[in-house]
Amino acid sequence: MAATTTVTDSGSMRIITEVIPATDPRAAQLTSASSPSTPAVSSFQVRGFRRAQPKALGTIHIFTGIIHICFGIILTVSEHGTLSLPVASGVLFWLGLLLLVSGSLLVESEKRDNILLVKICCVVNIGVILSTLVATLVHTTAIAHDIPGCENNMPYQLKAEWCFEAENKMLSNGLDSMFVIFCLLEFCAAVVALAFGYDAIKQHNYTRMAL
Repeated sequence: MAATTTVTDSGSMRIITEVIPATDPRAAQLTSASSPSTPAVSSFQVRGFRRAQPKALGTIHIFTGIIHICFGIILTVSEHGTLSLPVASGVLFWLGLLLLVSGSLLVESEKRDNILLVKICCVVNIGVILSTLVATLVHTTAIAHDIPGCENNMPYQLKAEWCFEAENKMLSNGLDSMFVIFCLLEFCAAVVALAFGYDAIKQHNYTRMAL
């Protein structure tokens, strides 16, 4: 079947309509040109996520995660007798590892146009948000309580000599306060990554439905 051309006059305009059969090679070219490719759509959505600067947010998570793990090792070794609440709970280690994973994924999302990677970043950052809230509660509880081994459980209980040194409690409170500040920074970075990631995923799903 050959292509047919129809000319229609409408006022001062002339409309030329050409009907191309399905067997014509030009039909395949027009079909491929009219439908946007999936990688292009995905790349557009990932670029929207990159407005949050995921590499910078990932660097924050990696840096603070290393600090958490290093201090966790130091405090575990130094508190071999009676462990403080943050060390006993292991919050310095599992939060530090989670931050390293989150930071690595965020940095990697800067390099790859993959909407699935953005979704994984969102899931991991939800875990970071919840973990930082738990860690903040642990550190603030440690600040409000006495150093382990120095509690007044009994009226005539003898305390160790180091319990009467105010510098020990000040040092412990200072470290816990520092970790609370780190948790606040990590929480803000995770919220930003989650907000931009959710917006990119929502746009991606909307585009797929529109197609």
